[in-house]
Amino acid sequence: MSNPVVEVLKAQYPDKVKNAQQALLAIEPGQRVFIGTACATPRTLVAALEALSNPPLDVELVHFITTNAFTQDEIGRTRTKYRHRTFFVSSDIRDAVMQGAAEYVPIQISQVPELIARGSLPIDIAMIQVSPPDAFGYVSFGISVDITSSAVAAAKWVIAEVNPAMPRTQGDTTLHVRDIDVLVPVDTPVTEYIHIPVTEQEVQQIARYIAGIIDDGSTLQIGLGRIPNEALRYLADRRDLGIHSDVITDAILPLLQHGILTGQEKSQSKGKIVASFALGSRALYDAMDGNALFSLHSISWVANEEVIAAQHKMVSVSQAFSIDLTGQVCVDQFEGQLYGGLGAQVEFVRGTARSKGGKPIVCMTSTTDDGARSRIRAVLAPGEAASLARSDVHYVVTEFGIAYLHGKSIRERALTLIAVAHPKFRDKLLDEAKALGFLEASCTINNVLPYPVEDERKVELRNRKTVTIRPAVVSDAGDIRSLFYRLPEHDRYTRFFRRVRSISNNDVQRLCNVDYNLTVAFVAVHGSREDGHVVGHGSYFVNPSSNIAETAFMVDPAWQGVGLGGSLQKCMVEHAKKRGIRGFQAEILPINASMVKLARSCCENVSMNSDEDAVHVTMIF
Repeated sequence: MSNPVVEVLKAQYPDKVKNAQQALLAIEPGQRVFIGTACATPRTLVAALEALSNPPLDVELVHFITTNAFTQDEIGRTRTKYRHRTFFVSSDIRDAVMQGAAEYVPIQISQVPELIARGSLPIDIAMIQVSPPDAFGYVSFGISVDITSSAVAAAKWVIAEVNPAMPRTQGDTTLHVRDIDVLVPVDTPVTEYIHIPVTEQEVQQIARYIAGIIDDGSTLQIGLGRIPNEALRYLADRRDLGIHSDVITDAILPLLQHGILTGQEKSQSKGKIVASFALGSRALYDAMDGNALFSLHSISWVANEEVIAAQHKMVSVSQAFSIDLTGQVCVDQFEGQLYGGLGAQVEFVRGTARSKGGKPIVCMTSTTDDGARSRIRAVLAPGEAASLARSDVHYVVTEFGIAYLHGKSIRERALTLIAVAHPKFRDKLLDEAKALGFLEASCTINNVLPYPVEDERKVELRNRKTVTIRPAVVSDAGDIRSLFYRLPEHDRYTRFFRRVRSISNNDVQRLCNVDYNLTVAFVAVHGSREDGHVVGHGSYFVNPSSNIAETAFMVDPAWQGVGLGGSLQKCMVEHAKKRGIRGFQAEILPINASMVKLARSCCENVSMNSDEDAVHVTMIF
């Protein structure tokens, strides 16, 4: 049975149509051959090249991500007859890198097109996979534009697999047949990349934290890792999200189907899903086929820092292998082994940081998969390069919480990162940080539980302003200290029952570095996660013998009388009830009528007795 695509191509371009073996005769010894990216890798051509009994000598294959392009032997070694130069150490080339048969180039992928254009990386032959030509002779690069368009423009000879299964995509994806030297008809499924469903609770927890950072109207870049893709599952209640990403996967499809990916708040390419290549299933490819909603472009434009920075509320999510206590992040190596590549993470982190309302997020599980080693380290290990500079890192998310590093001191960074490390490694990290001079000798981390994001809530006060009431964390220390100094002297006495003009580091730590067992603390924050200020603090301290907790509050003078104290108390009561606490106790100065009134409103069963020093209040739930 004849292939209709073959017949059409032979009829229209008889001098160009050849089979794979005939096409490869153009390759000469010593040449550099570019191979198309990821699921658009021309696998028929690659297989034929590897099958040559007399391969041309000293040929170098150049590529970005390859997917199932090279076979492996029975013990897992990559089978290849050629040298390789790769910008990404994918699974099917990793063994060749370890054997020395492939060289990894650590470069931001957006810089590769310029490298090719100026001749620093000359391309002799480009082997790609495209759609069949339309009535005007234009083929589509389909699901991968990335660096492919640049390689084709610079190549001396272009060989293209023509596959009817390749979707025709919109954007800068077209190429005229006159610019292709050889057409190799194929009729095979386009390679699919399926993310394995996430079952690990740690990954799901990180994904929930990430989703909590993402606001309505954000524009998203989601990297290839399992964690970033899992985060999209938790955005079902968001509105008007957009996509401007180096890569897209199947994870966007549910958001698209439910009307969440409208792109209406994007400042550029409004309404469009912008990407440079796709890694997904046939369902994603079918959604992209002929769909003007999708717009694919060269990686040099998609990952341009200026283009990224111009987006409204840009969010980038990058998965990393490790981070040190100063904030240096490694994304392409782990303990001496090369994995993945720099890709476009550097540009997206930097561009996102410059976006109005932008949020660059780095995520990782706190330990290796076997739980034996911490991914948060005092210093990066030998063989782990600082891919992201510490000055560029903003959010770091593990299953134990969210660390915000931008603008923080080395001491603050170390303390914040140790607080989101796995508890079994925190003591060692504390000791190492102290030995390095990052932390003082008395420093501790008391809470061993994951950050309880479910206890966060937004509250609108009587002044029409909104605050976020959330559990206190170690990094709140500086803000709590500032709150203390905004209190008038009599309020400080009310809080500490002694005349205090300053607050010690130990006092500050007792207000935020809590164990959430016997000691619980909440803060009220006005403003964003990045730039918010603590305007209120409430805490309770449980007496195990009575199962009643002593409470205390601090409220910024500018925020008194608007219901902030009541909101903090309500939050604390709800939290205590869930834990089975019987009630609260408080000692209040007789002159502090507002606090007495607040205590009376706590619950129905409130008793008071007074002496010359204080009003003693018991509130039984």
